[in-house]
Amino acid sequence: QVHLVESGGGSVQPGGSLRLSCEASGSTFNYYAIYWFRQPPGKEREEVSCLSNVDSSTFYADSVRGRFSISRDNAKNTVDLQMNSLKPEDTAVYYCATDTLFGSSCLQGRPISELDYWGKGTLVTVSA
Repeated sequence: QVHLVESGGGSVQPGGSLRLSCEASGSTFNYYAIYWFRQPPGKEREEVSCLSNVDSSTFYADSVRGRFSISRDNAKNTVDLQMNSLKPEDTAVYYCATDTLFGSSCLQGRPISELDYWGKGTLVTVSA
C-alpha cells in the first residue's frame, strides 16, 4: 500500500511561484516514478511532469516546460514541483501519482488508469 500526500498549494498572482511537495510512504521513491498531474476546473486531468529515481528519467508537458522543475528532496523524502512564472491557466488541483506495477520509469502520455496510487490533491489558484 502506497500513501501519497501533496502539499504546498495556494493562491498566487500571475508571474508568481509556488513549490508543491509529494510525500510518499516508505521507500516508494526508490522503486517507482512519481508523476504530477493537474485538473483545471471543468477540464480533464492532464499530466504535468514525472521523475524517476530508478533510472533518472523525467519529462515535462509542453505547457510547463521551462517554467516548472521537478526534483527530489532527500532530506524531506518528497518529490517537489517548483512552479515559476505561473499563469492563470495553471490554476488546477495538482495530484501526485505512481504506478506500482510497471512504474519504475517515466513514460509520457500513459493512460491515467495505469497509475494505481494517487494523492488527494492540492489546489493552486493563479489570479490577479
